[in-house]
Parts: sequence; structure tokens; C-alpha cells
Amino acid sequence: MTLNCAIIDDEPLAVELLESYVAKTPYLNLIGSYTNTVNAIQDLRNNRIDLIYLDIQMPNLSGLEFAKIVPSTTKVILTTAFPQYAIEGYKVNAIDYLLKPISYDEFVRSTEKVVEWFSHQHKQDTLNDRTIYVKTDYKLQRLNLDDVLYVENYKDYVHFHMRNGERVSTKISMRRLEEFLPNPEFMRVHRSFVVRMPEVRTIERGNIVFGDLYVPITDKYMDEVQRYLDQRTLG
Repeated sequence: MTLNCAIIDDEPLAVELLESYVAKTPYLNLIGSYTNTVNAIQDLRNNRIDLIYLDIQMPNLSGLEFAKIVPSTTKVILTTAFPQYAIEGYKVNAIDYLLKPISYDEFVRSTEKVVEWFSHQHKQDTLNDRTIYVKTDYKLQRLNLDDVLYVENYKDYVHFHMRNGERVSTKISMRRLEEFLPNPEFMRVHRSFVVRMPEVRTIERGNIVFGDLYVPITDKYMDEVQRYLDQRTLG
């Protein structure tokens, strides 16, 4: 996931520091830096911005006033040297609050909250849509999530095993796959397997049974799987 971000701060040194932090954070793409909220408005209207690092004390239009007019899909992290503004930040639905001087560790922890928000939003959108597109054999193929039984990893590829017996392969990491698919509907049960839990009919001696295939549930993932089952088990 890559987030488009902007920096708004009237202190050049603060802007330079945040720019350096953005540059060494691989999932951030800097669209622009601004020392005035008024100047930022037009550019931000013409670009998709996921995240704004926004100083509270700004000339003309304060950061708090600016935060009230940004789209709800744009997340705001407020930055300031004055801790008394923390409560005001929550009133404008800022996702976090950074107190200057800002360390890189604090910057990353705050930014991760935005990543989590977008990841959750993406999963909700996926749940509502129920379709995904995968790149396979130089084409895009649409898959209905309701037709997936399980996903198997082999080397650099994952293979979607469908209800009708079809196997659709694409090059993607298991970690990226887990970020993309809704949980707990899709659950990692083994280093090489993600299973669509509503399709599980039988579990036998620590293995999920799909016809002649036995998918092992390894110790690393057993607790999470067991919690899922306990919430749905009678007797």
C-alpha cells in the first residue's frame, strides 16, 4: 500500500525534517510541501491525498480550520510544539497528534495508524464488492471471493483454488495477499495456505479437509483458528 501525502508547516526546518522522514519511509509518496494553508488548498484539490502532516499554528488559516475542510477520505496527523492543542485535534477528527520535536520513531508509529485505517477500509470495500482482479498470463481475471476455497503459496506464486475445480495463479507474496483479503473470513492456517473459513466443512486431527486434500493447521496459527472455531462451536 502506498499513501500519497502532503506536508503543511510554516517552519522551513520542520518541513525539511518531515520531508526527510517521508523520503525514507517506503510506503509514502510526497505530493507536495507547503508553508501556507491557503496555497495548499488548490493543489490538494487537484491531487488525491491520503494523508496530511499538518501544523496547527499557521498564518491566515489555522491547521485546525484547514482540517475541517479536507475530505473525510484524507487523514490528518497534526503537528505542533504546544501540547494543549491535543484535545482540539480530536475535535477535528485528526487520526493522531505529534508533538515537536518529532523523532522518526514517533513519525512511523503515527503513520502506521493511517496505514491501518486504510487497510481496514480496503477490507471493508472488498467485503462489500465480493470481487477481486488478479494478474495471470498477461491478463486480468476477475474472481468472486465467494467461489474461493483456499489459496496455496508455491515459491513466488499463489494459487487460488476455486469451487469449480479451477486454479488461478498470480505472482504475489503471502504477506501482501493477507493484507488484501478480509480477515477472519480468509485466515492463514499454514505458511503456505490461506483458507476461506466459511468453506471449511471438516477439521480432522489438526487438518482442514477439502475432499482428498488435507491442509495442516500449524502451531503458529492454531490459536487464531481455535478462537474462530470456539466462537462458532456448540457443545
